[in-house]
Amino acid sequence: MFSHIMVGANDIEASKKFYDAIFGAIGIGPGGRDEKGRVFYVTKTGVFAITKPIDGAPATSANGGTIGFAVDSPEKANAWHAAGLANGGRSVEDPPGVRAGGMGKLYLAYLRDPAGNKICALHRMP
Repeated sequence: MFSHIMVGANDIEASKKFYDAIFGAIGIGPGGRDEKGRVFYVTKTGVFAITKPIDGAPATSANGGTIGFAVDSPEKANAWHAAGLANGGRSVEDPPGVRAGGMGKLYLAYLRDPAGNKICALHRMP
């Protein structure tokens, strides 16, 4: 359904360090830069990017918005979360763990990135 997700950041270096760490924890290599200084993480399932806002205004995070990243185990979700905390992120919501609801059992780990964007690692439990 999605081709890419791009988030704004005021400090591209801090955001790249953070995303390189959390994506590295789940097997994705460091982001590459384009000629405009944007950072892209390209995988076979989609693209995630970081940019300074094109309009020149400060980047802000979406209130109520969450970007979810699929992981294939609770251990990878925990590694993703730990890498984020060690690289400028902060934990939000409940600690990483299983939540049960209408979508079944999900293992979830939530962070705010250095720019304040809310992100989540999600593993669908069997």
